[in-house]
Amino acid sequence: MGKAFIRHLRLTAKLLLGISLNSIILLPNGCVAADTLAAKPWESEVFVPSLFDPRNRAVAPDAALKKPIRFLTADDYPPFEFLGADGALAGYNIEVARALCDELKVSCTIQQRRWDNLLDALDAGEGDAVIASLREGPATLGKARFTAPYYLTPARFVGLAGAPGLPGGHPWDVRPESLRHATIGVEAGSAHEAFLHAFYEASEIKPFPDRDGLMAALRGKTIDLAFGDAITLAIWMNGAAAQDCCAFQGGPFLEPTYFGGGIGIGLRPNDDTLRKTLDWALQRLDERGVMTELYLKYFPIGIY
Repeated sequence: MGKAFIRHLRLTAKLLLGISLNSIILLPNGCVAADTLAAKPWESEVFVPSLFDPRNRAVAPDAALKKPIRFLTADDYPPFEFLGADGALAGYNIEVARALCDELKVSCTIQQRRWDNLLDALDAGEGDAVIASLREGPATLGKARFTAPYYLTPARFVGLAGAPGLPGGHPWDVRPESLRHATIGVEAGSAHEAFLHAFYEASEIKPFPDRDGLMAALRGKTIDLAFGDAITLAIWMNGAAAQDCCAFQGGPFLEPTYFGGGIGIGLRPNDDTLRKTLDWALQRLDERGVMTELYLKYFPIGIY
């Protein structure tokens, strides 16, 4: 088992349970458990994880190899990328792209394309990099290679705000053994449903056709908890439709088999020079706190 994988497991466990890294147990099935809890789930503080190992620093790019970067993005996925009131591109990904260019001291353009045309445009040489929350997977195989991830896509539980999950009015303890009598709602056919069936088989798992039905069931108290993508749930809870009804319960789940290894910037498969350049710049932005500032700006309800 490689050192990089061990580090990933330890980060996953720390984010999931808020535990000491020294208390990690690697189970035979590759999952992560802990022998002791450093804090009760409701006592853990919200934080923004650093995704870059300071002991594994990216190599600074050769100034002679720097060149203007043409970013490609979409415009229909707020808060990541969207058209502002003035018709200009805005959003988290847009600001990350601009911050990268500032860090590298190169000129950049950001061009919008249809979501389903991004990889074709990259392959045709219409741009150099795709920054549009494009997930690495079977659909991108052979078409793009990705930088290191600059944000993760965790799963989380959501419950009614102020509703006691444990004696004393504390939020829910979301460990499987604590939810064995709970009814958990989830979108049908999703990776989140598969995760629940794998690890929460003692709970009553209730699938819904879409997120609206899922959250309506939570508000109507026909389920105890909802489980799903933390990003879309945070956006929903921050919107007017939620009416401050709900809150995250417990910490984030980051199992890559179900929820992916994070979101990076897509490049042509053979463009190693630009990939290494952007990896260096992303790590620099992380170390200087720029990534944290942008995260807090666009995610007032933290996804981690």
